[in-house]
Amino acid sequence: MRPPRALALVCLLAVLAGTGVPEAQARTVYRCVRDGTVSLATAPEPGSRCEARQIDDDAVQLPNLWGRMGVFSGTLYEREQDGQPVYSTRDLPGSRVYLKFTVATPPGEPAHPGLGKVGKPRLDMYPKDFRSAARKTGVDDAWLRAIAHAESDFDARAVSSKGAKGVMQLMPEVASEYGVTDPFSSAQSIDAAARHMKQLMRRYKGDLTLVAAAYNAGIGTVARYGGVPPYAETREYVAKVTALYDIYLRALGHKSAPERPAQ
Repeated sequence: MRPPRALALVCLLAVLAGTGVPEAQARTVYRCVRDGTVSLATAPEPGSRCEARQIDDDAVQLPNLWGRMGVFSGTLYEREQDGQPVYSTRDLPGSRVYLKFTVATPPGEPAHPGLGKVGKPRLDMYPKDFRSAARKTGVDDAWLRAIAHAESDFDARAVSSKGAKGVMQLMPEVASEYGVTDPFSSAQSIDAAARHMKQLMRRYKGDLTLVAAAYNAGIGTVARYGGVPPYAETREYVAKVTALYDIYLRALGHKSAPERPAQ
C-alpha cells in the first residue's frame, strides 16, 4: 500500500507523463510555499516561493515534499503559463479542475470511516437518551441517531483504533471537555455528543456536511483545508452520515433532508 503523500504525487506524476502510468525516469516537481501553505506544481507558481525537486517515478521511494502538514489539497488544477499547460495542487487565477483525489488519513489524524454501515434504521436503540439530548440541545434526533449508527452501530462498548469510545465514539479530549465520567454510558455519550454537535452547528452555520466532517476529522483539519478534507475516510464518513440522516428522518416521520452541493 502506497503511503498517503505518495498517492497525491502519483496523480501529479501521471499528468507529467501524459499517461495513467508514468515511465520510469526522474522528473522535476516544484514544491511551492505561499502564506504558510504547500503545493506541488509542474512549474514554479507566480507569487510563491518554489524549489525544484528531482523525484523518481517509484512512488514508494518518493521523499516527503509536503512537509509535516501532509497532503494539502484534494484537487489538481490545470492552467496555462507561458503558452504551456501547467498542473498544480493550488487553485490559481485561470485554473480549472483537472482531477480530484482522496488520500488515506495521515498518521496522528483522528479521521476515520466509522464502525457502522448504512442499513435499516434502529429506532429501538436508546430512544430516551436520544430524545432527551435532542430536547436539551435542539439538535435533531434523526441527526444524532445517524451519527451513532455511523460511528458505532449503537455499540455502547465500542472502542476504535483511534481511541474513541462509546455509542457516539467520543475522543478522550472531547469526553473530558463535556464532563463525561463514563464514556461507555449511552446517556453520557449521547448527551455530550449532542452538546458538541450544537457547538459545531453554530460554528458552521448549520452546514451539516461541515459538521459531520469536523466531528470526524476535527475542527482544525476542516479549517486547514477550508472544507471537507481530502481524506478518503472522512469523505466516506460524510456520505454515510448523510445517507443515514435521510433514513432516520423518514423513519421518524419527517421530511427527507434537502440536497446539498457536493464538497
